[in-house]
Amino acid sequence: MLNVPQSICLLRLSALGDVTHVLPLIRTLRQAWPGVALTWVIGKGEQKLLEGLPGVEFLVYDKKTGLAGMRMLRRELQGRRFDALLQMQVAARANLLSAFLPATRRIGYDRSRSKDLHGLFINERIPDRPGIHVLDAIGSFCEPLGLKQTEVIWDLPVPDAAREWARAQWPDNGVPTLAISPCSSHALRNWPPERYAAVADHAAGRGWRVVLLGGRSQLERDTSDAILAAMQAPALDLVGKDTLKQLPALLGRADLLMTPDSGPMHIANAMGTRVLGLHAASNPRRSGPYSDLRFCVDRYDDAARKYLGKPASELKWGAKIEHDGVMDLVTVEDGIAAFERYVDACR
Repeated sequence: MLNVPQSICLLRLSALGDVTHVLPLIRTLRQAWPGVALTWVIGKGEQKLLEGLPGVEFLVYDKKTGLAGMRMLRRELQGRRFDALLQMQVAARANLLSAFLPATRRIGYDRSRSKDLHGLFINERIPDRPGIHVLDAIGSFCEPLGLKQTEVIWDLPVPDAAREWARAQWPDNGVPTLAISPCSSHALRNWPPERYAAVADHAAGRGWRVVLLGGRSQLERDTSDAILAAMQAPALDLVGKDTLKQLPALLGRADLLMTPDSGPMHIANAMGTRVLGLHAASNPRRSGPYSDLRFCVDRYDDAARKYLGKPASELKWGAKIEHDGVMDLVTVEDGIAAFERYVDACR
């Protein structure tokens, strides 16, 4: 007989894209056990994105607080013990933080995905399945509990006010919209601005609206300014103008998002928007838009051969190829061809 847990703690601090991968798992747990108490230890910005998620208690850990913040979290949990901890992050900080979370069952990653002494902080592991997407690996955390994730539904919480704000940014006049979110948090995954501009001009020439999206960092502002300067066609510049709650609403309004491997890629996918993903530094089959890879550019194997001297099939699953110039392998022609694949699919 299945031993139903009364309380489960999920530990996944970051990043924005990765926390969206946890949402289908939460849905699986909730559907099987409507009464289970779910507590999620999460990063500060990530909690802002997911604020309003029903049935989940968020405990925010600010990475800047270090060990003092971990001790504070332990004091906050004094007198509580979880039936299970799902330790879904293998970075050293997350591993150490998990030691401050009292739990009977401590479920972590399989050995092939473990690093930074992850195995010392857990007493059970998920099944070892090579060659699967990050979302599916996270989804398998329910399996030691006796469940199986059989469907993937996100239900990303987006307030009505955020949707209203997004609707006000451009008219619903039948013009298709290409959104561009040009920056990843990993600079070596970013594509040259002039190449974004070339694809954007191609889309504009096909009658599309072009919208630039991004956060408030100087890199995002400078990159977007360079794209705008290189474009011949006009574009709507919304860089730095939205909040984390408004971003999903904006992405949900776009027909297609062009972006490198980034948080907005996965947020857009969770909102049902198709993604023109630009991949050379990372493998789209592992970390690309989960629902549909048809409109992605995949130069990962080319990067493996050029920078590592071997085909991608010989690399460890999940290996990054973040070398200077790696994204130059993705050409303007690649981007335009991917855009045209989307146009053809919509006919």
